[in-house]
Amino acid sequence: MHNKMFVVTLLLMNVLWFLACSQHKISATATEEERMNAALKLFEKGDYFEAKTQFRILTLSNSGSIIADKAQFYLADCHFNMKEYILSASEYERLLKVYPSSEYTDDAKFKIGLSYFKLSPKSGLDQDYTDQAITHFQEFLEDYHSSNLAPEVDKYLQQARNKLAEKIYLSADLYRKMSYYQAANIYFNKVIEEYYDTDFAALALYWIADNNRAMHQYTQAFEIFDEFLLKYPDHDWVNRAQNKIKQTRTEYEKYTRHQLKMQQTQANPETE
Repeated sequence: MHNKMFVVTLLLMNVLWFLACSQHKISATATEEERMNAALKLFEKGDYFEAKTQFRILTLSNSGSIIADKAQFYLADCHFNMKEYILSASEYERLLKVYPSSEYTDDAKFKIGLSYFKLSPKSGLDQDYTDQAITHFQEFLEDYHSSNLAPEVDKYLQQARNKLAEKIYLSADLYRKMSYYQAANIYFNKVIEEYYDTDFAALALYWIADNNRAMHQYTQAFEIFDEFLLKYPDHDWVNRAQNKIKQTRTEYEKYTRHQLKMQQTQANPETE
């Protein structure tokens, strides 16, 4: 009895497997329209592996047809949705090269940048992919500034620039924590000069001021703290900067008294 049930179950599983496979099977004699419709259905179901096979067939056998660019775009999208970002970037590039007049060119250009953006690692690591993403996002905004995708591209561009700014900022902050204030300020200044529109520009300006305080360069410290408050009146670190100004003033007065005392001692040395 148990063996009979096992055989029935096995047969049922084989039938279900066959039906599942037959749903994906597309006749070799299918028309280009039939293959495209079948591929799109697979894509919509999330079966990107099988869908990309069908889109690949369409791009190879119908390269001159009116749907070839669509097949090429969806082929790239399959790779993208499978997180094969190197391949997706390559396939989107191919669309731009082979079908420059396609209606999908702006989408493809955006997705090239997005593919590289997805490949970019954490800010502390090499940022070559981030650089490539930024290049493509910037080119998109130059070439397709009227596209409805422009706001989204601009958002990703800002995120990518923020990541590059963070990498430099973290290097600067490491020097600061080691009390290498001049070296830290070189990197903080680089953040401000190259990534002025990122979240890290304000932080860099604050720390430049505080590093000057730590180096007893009080005049510069006061000026830069004031600049911080003027440029970023709504920043989360406003109270922190205001408290630092008070601390700097106290330190300055103490330092000035000490310097004055040292000068008086040198001018009138005591005799033993």
